[in-house]
Amino acid sequence: MAENSSIIAVFGLMINANFKPMIRPIMPALSQPSALITLFENTATNGSGAAAGLRDRLCAALRQAINSGALAGGERLPSSRILACDLKLSRVTVEAAYAQAEAEGYLQRHTGKGTFVSQSLPRAPSSRNSKVIPPGLAGLSARGEKIVATGGCRDPQSPVAFAAGSPDLRAFPLKIWKQITARQLRTQGERLLGYGDPQGYLPLREVLASYLQQSRGVICSAEHILITTSSQQALQLLAMLLIDPADRVWVEQPGYPGARNAFASAGADICAIAVDEQGMAPEADSPVPRLMYLTPSHHYPTGVSLSLSRRLHLLEYAKRHNSWIIEDDYDSELHYDGRPLPAMQGLDKHQRVIYVGTFSKVLFPSLRLAYAVLPPALVAPMVMMRTVNDGHSSQLMQAVTAEFMQAGHFASHLRLSRQLYHSRRDHLLAQIKQKIEWLTPQVAAGGLQLAARLPAGQEPHFSALAAQAGVETPRLSPLFTASAGVVTQHQDGWLLGFSALTPAEITAAVNRLASLQVPVI
Repeated sequence: MAENSSIIAVFGLMINANFKPMIRPIMPALSQPSALITLFENTATNGSGAAAGLRDRLCAALRQAINSGALAGGERLPSSRILACDLKLSRVTVEAAYAQAEAEGYLQRHTGKGTFVSQSLPRAPSSRNSKVIPPGLAGLSARGEKIVATGGCRDPQSPVAFAAGSPDLRAFPLKIWKQITARQLRTQGERLLGYGDPQGYLPLREVLASYLQQSRGVICSAEHILITTSSQQALQLLAMLLIDPADRVWVEQPGYPGARNAFASAGADICAIAVDEQGMAPEADSPVPRLMYLTPSHHYPTGVSLSLSRRLHLLEYAKRHNSWIIEDDYDSELHYDGRPLPAMQGLDKHQRVIYVGTFSKVLFPSLRLAYAVLPPALVAPMVMMRTVNDGHSSQLMQAVTAEFMQAGHFASHLRLSRQLYHSRRDHLLAQIKQKIEWLTPQVAAGGLQLAARLPAGQEPHFSALAAQAGVETPRLSPLFTASAGVVTQHQDGWLLGFSALTPAEITAAVNRLASLQVPVI
């Protein structure tokens, strides 16, 4: 084929305008020709490639694609005829380049099968493992550097012992969920595939308002609820909306790092307030905050509940100083010993409390649905914030969740989960008591994990030993907020997730911990 032949792309077919139509076979990896085209063209603009022949330029492009990992070992290349069409070269030139690359060991050619990248070459490093450019070199903004400095928020992707915060997906009624999903697609079809209300799917907000009123004593209607992708997104939106740089924010000490990260990334001055057996305990001289972040029903990570007297005191304090309170009720549905105190929001008479919850802990994490119950004055601003963030959550998943709740499946699954996780918590406590003298669990009334104390100063060493034994033991020390110029007094320990593990898996993991060669304390 002449190098000046006219090649026209028509709906995935390469048509030679000068000769009879030729159908271009579909290759396994459509990115291969485009990658080679780009590299081939680049060789014409760099210093030495300008004067190089066409064959040498194509050889250089092949070497670069293979050495960079763009073409992996064993990957099939386009035939010489197709690559010649893509690059507007003669087939003779491409054949010569393929022969040269084969002679150099980059390619292997098999008659009747095709041309392949040699599998004997060293594997190129993937982009995942490539060196990360430090924030200062990447040209980030000051806010961007603060966000990167928080370390981010990452959740476990599989139920390993003792990763914290995951429900047992094996107990989820997947068959019912599939049936509802199919019914929603059948009855609503295209409507659920389009853009949705940024405040959230109305039927979901309606059934959620009814549930929160009955189960948690939250004072709300569908008009007060904003559906978000996650509780972390709700915290990030609230931080952007309510906090200016250097505004003071109270967080619990220890506390949930995701909230701390959200506020720090907004430039807040983080004030860690100690938590005792009655919850957050601010001192008389604690600086007045713009916002307070609390987990009053089940403190993260100790599990204590904020007492009624403290709740009333903080509500009055917020009213007096015009402060906001974010109540993160992340897992109050999973209460095992008695009934939890009603939501703090239900006691608020002055519209200062923002109530945040999530479906990730009671349904499944990849559902990506959470919610915020907002004071009336914040509804319109938060909806506007959502429109400039990511628009709205999945219409289909919201519709399925609404029907799942309306039909009573949510309540049934919640009852089963409480029974299941209650028994697993008790099993973990019994196993630790029987087998591990150096670990002291703190009994929590609910949740998906429990805190356990280690001997003072031993957290790094014991955690390393556990990792060597194949047991994941999330550490308590990162949950303590460091203050500038102040030595942070943290508690050595672990946060042990139990909800996603069967009794046999819990026993096996405890046995591995019990076998650790720990020093005598």
